[in-house]
Amino acid sequence: MNLSTVVDVKRPTSLDEIQGWHDGYSWLAGGTWLFAEPQVAVDTLIDLERLGWAPLTATDAGLEIAATCRVVDLHGFEGPAAWRAVPLFRQCIDSFLMSFKVWNAATIGGNVCMSLPAGAMISLTAALEGVCTLWPREGQARTVTVVDFVTGNHANVLGKGELLRSIHLPAAALTKRTAMRQVSLTRYGRSAALIIGTAGDGGADFLLTITAATPKPVQLRFATLPSADALRRAIDERLPADAYFHDVHGTAPYKRHVTQYLAEQIRTELA
Repeated sequence: MNLSTVVDVKRPTSLDEIQGWHDGYSWLAGGTWLFAEPQVAVDTLIDLERLGWAPLTATDAGLEIAATCRVVDLHGFEGPAAWRAVPLFRQCIDSFLMSFKVWNAATIGGNVCMSLPAGAMISLTAALEGVCTLWPREGQARTVTVVDFVTGNHANVLGKGELLRSIHLPAAALTKRTAMRQVSLTRYGRSAALIIGTAGDGGADFLLTITAATPKPVQLRFATLPSADALRRAIDERLPADAYFHDVHGTAPYKRHVTQYLAEQIRTELA
């Protein structure tokens, strides 16, 4: 889509070239959402492409994912053999409501910053205990977990002009076993629920991450794998009936039911 209100496109090689922040400015990474509908409040795009951030950086501490990393780059990532959670990357990407062609433009940071309940990269990075590095326009960088970054449907903690620089996935989370379940009302529809479980050997440190069914990611952690009854009770205590996200992709009662159903499948698989 042509953005008829845009009168300037800035392509900085350093963020020092961007002085101040004005109403009408917008960061541009992949642009798959930005160019998908009118942006009447935007008159200036700031293209992040020439900043040259490495898409993926693997170290002993974990994996650093640049906000500008393309979905296709993450899909092709192999990783060390000890990182047993890497296949989850492809599972989450394959659940996207988008064609593989869009993967070549869409970015991980863009999906997270959209902060939609069904954001598959939110599901992935939250489940793997991701930590966001945020760059405000003034002051020092700050960090916040992905779970706390998203505050609701299309809402997050970003301040005016603040930029998501990267997401760090710790090695401890990447070495855990994983299980994922996703359901949609239609074959290629948006996720009504996307649930991920991770656990260490012997079921230690079991972490259940609930997304799509709720306005923001919800996590439940157990020292060891709980029983079926204990897991169900924990979900009901954390998520009362009115805590589920009701939209055209599923009613709240439906999402509550499938969340419990899929969570038990995940618990059984990781057991």
